[in-house]
Amino acid sequence: MAKRKRFGEILIEARVVDENQLQRALEKQKGTGRRLGQVFEEMGVVTERDIAAALARQFGFKTVANIARATFSEELLALCDSDTAMNKMLFPLKKEGSTLFLAMVNPLDIDTIDNLAFKEGLRIVPCVTTPSEIQSAVNRHYLKIVEQTHEPDTWWTVLVVDGQDLVRSAILAALKREGYNLLEASNGADGLKVALQKKPHLIISDTVMPRMDGYEMFRAIQANLDIKHIPVIALSSKASADEEAKLLEMGYFDFIAKPINPVRLVARTKHALRIIYGNSPPPR
Repeated sequence: MAKRKRFGEILIEARVVDENQLQRALEKQKGTGRRLGQVFEEMGVVTERDIAAALARQFGFKTVANIARATFSEELLALCDSDTAMNKMLFPLKKEGSTLFLAMVNPLDIDTIDNLAFKEGLRIVPCVTTPSEIQSAVNRHYLKIVEQTHEPDTWWTVLVVDGQDLVRSAILAALKREGYNLLEASNGADGLKVALQKKPHLIISDTVMPRMDGYEMFRAIQANLDIKHIPVIALSSKASADEEAKLLEMGYFDFIAKPINPVRLVARTKHALRIIYGNSPPPR
């Protein structure tokens, strides 16, 4: 029987984290009782979707998404009350004969699975999802709360600076789905000009570009009192710990390695805006 891979090994294979990040997370985890995935989230190096995908791969579960958009019968929802759904982070997906398919954040919660199986007389098949998916599904289907998708994100203006048209377009497409007001530039010189004119809330910039590279643009931003407060996330094809350390020491708010993972990009963008500005709309 093949040895089951550890959670951290799967994240490394999927290039979600590197060896240095894994070792730092393991050090932070020691003696805390926290899950490794929780530590990675707190470090800001993985998203909840990364964790769900790795967990599913590690133990052979299926993943589910967009639960809130689906339709569920009252009979199915009655198999689990809203308090249990939120406390245990689970949601009933469908019932086929004597089998109940259950969305779970932690599909290894054997006690919860056994209790529900005994109570309902059903065989439980766990599927992996994220806390956000469960929250949205419970809000809509149990609590009848209609969430305003992306409404808060329309507060924020994000400037994307990248010399590669395809890369820049992909970044803009991922952020557009989140409702941000978007600006763009193809080099550091134009990016600096846009930043001075429009004063965005966040700048996402490549480090290697024509005319003025990302490093020069960042130094110019830091030297200007009108815009030096704007956080800048660096994009770099040099996916090394040394490169990340250098950029963070320079004063960049965060670092994202290329090729860009859209889920990670959106998560880091939201993280930066929340940390710098909080959850309230920016002042007019």
